Amino acid sequence: MKIKGVNLGNWLVLEKWMSPALFAGTTAEDEYYLPRQLPREVYEARIQIHRSEYISERDFVTIKSMGMDAVRIPVPYFIFGDREPFIGCVEELDKAFNWAEKYGLQILIDLHTAPMGQNGFDNGGICGVCRWSQFPEEVEFVLTVLERLSERYGNRKGLWGIEVLNEPVTERAWQSMDVPNRYPAVDPQMAEGSRPNTLVFLRDFYCRAYDRMRRYLPEEKYIVIHDGFELMAWKDFMRDEKYVNVVLDTHQYLMLAEAEGCPQNTEAYLSYIRDHYEKEIAEMQNYFPVICGEWCLFNSLACGCDTKGGQSVLNGVHGNDTEQLEAGEKREIYRALARAQLAAWEMGSGYFYWSYKLLTDTVNDKGWIGWDSWDFGRCVDLGWFPTRE
Repeated sequence: MKIKGVNLGNWLVLEKWMSPALFAGTTAEDEYYLPRQLPREVYEARIQIHRSEYISERDFVTIKSMGMDAVRIPVPYFIFGDREPFIGCVEELDKAFNWAEKYGLQILIDLHTAPMGQNGFDNGGICGVCRWSQFPEEVEFVLTVLERLSERYGNRKGLWGIEVLNEPVTERAWQSMDVPNRYPAVDPQMAEGSRPNTLVFLRDFYCRAYDRMRRYLPEEKYIVIHDGFELMAWKDFMRDEKYVNVVLDTHQYLMLAEAEGCPQNTEAYLSYIRDHYEKEIAEMQNYFPVICGEWCLFNSLACGCDTKGGQSVLNGVHGNDTEQLEAGEKREIYRALARAQLAAWEMGSGYFYWSYKLLTDTVNDKGWIGWDSWDFGRCVDLGWFPTRE
């Protein structure tokens, strides 16, 4: 099993930095507050137009032509339309399966958010709030969502697998990313008591999720668990024979390497990739098939400034307004990093690039130079990503 794919980020789970116009006229930084700051009809119209235009049949043709064989689709906990004021999106996922099966792509459904937050990130749906695991009824709700997804799509030809939960943060990442300050909460009362998930909780939750999902999922379909930013912590997990086709997902971004002290130059990045990504994935591949479910070419060197671990204008870290590197220099940096990271993922069972596209205008909007590398389509078109090598 080797999988090569790309994430359909910002389609069914919104991220403001990837599509700023969706948040126009509000102060909302995340999906939780967007419908609370817009009139209902405006919110509904925006969301419906966004979902119908952002990803369409044509994109599945394009992704296949880029040499990819799968897409990872982040979905929200309200996918089934049972959590006001949000609008469900299961019909869009149904369409995605029809497109994927028509054009020969596989789908990894990724449950990307949880009520009350599993990480406090903007992409977790609510900034600065990480309390989901403290509410048994919300943990149960997430389990029912996973059951319903498993039942609905378990026998679809296009289903590769289902990811139990995206990026539930644990202690080390909570500290290194300084989550409460990086993603300030709008409502301090709601955020009170926010803290990282424990590995003990995650292990129990993953086992419960596995049992609930396997009632509907055929054994050949994969159940994917995220490492909680602790790749090496899972060696003794799910060793019983009953656990089959469990995949360990790790997310490796160079901006996080920078946050941990990696110098911002090509040689240092390449060394970090070899010493950490390659070695650790090769080691963990002895215990689980390991995929890198999120990664990209973004780095501070190509931005021409220190992004403080991948923070943007939206975090108050203003980037450059003019390019600091020649186009040829950037291309060489990106191609070197692409080859090294692809070699690291080869030590495991594959990867999904983050993300297929973004609507951020990195030319006209000031401070976004270098952020175009998050857009897989641009990376391919500009020759930064070696699709056919």
